[in-house]
Amino acid sequence: MTEDEQHLKLLATFHYIVGALGALFACFPLIHVTLGIMMVVNPEFLNGGHKGPPPPALIGYMFILMGGFFVLCGWSAAICTIISGRYLARRKKRMFSFVVAAILCMFIPFGTVLGVFTIIVLSKESVQRLYKISPNQTSQSTTAAVTPGCGC
Repeated sequence: MTEDEQHLKLLATFHYIVGALGALFACFPLIHVTLGIMMVVNPEFLNGGHKGPPPPALIGYMFILMGGFFVLCGWSAAICTIISGRYLARRKKRMFSFVVAAILCMFIPFGTVLGVFTIIVLSKESVQRLYKISPNQTSQSTTAAVTPGCGC
């Protein structure tokens, strides 16, 4: 296995890890969704025994919509990261992985590190050549080159 193949394998593994962490952290806005639902269904729970009007239902709907939006965006980014890891492992759709790596740069700190390293690796000409041949051909060619024999 060449150094570039090892780099792609490591990047694929780290894409799976960062994607799983991203999916987990994207669940935090579900707290806002729950609060929004409680504001709409039972607005009196926020008063806590104090007198005064409860917040308008519009505030609850805003919590639901914004929390839901952030959850969906986070899950989408996590799914794209995991898919990118799969494409890196199979050496397919290099540009998809490149775009996902650029998007990952926004997610500090792990996404930034992973995105930068992915961009650096995918920009190398030797890696671009690996994407033009299938992974099976690469492993067979390195095996044939290392193993002495008649070349059969």
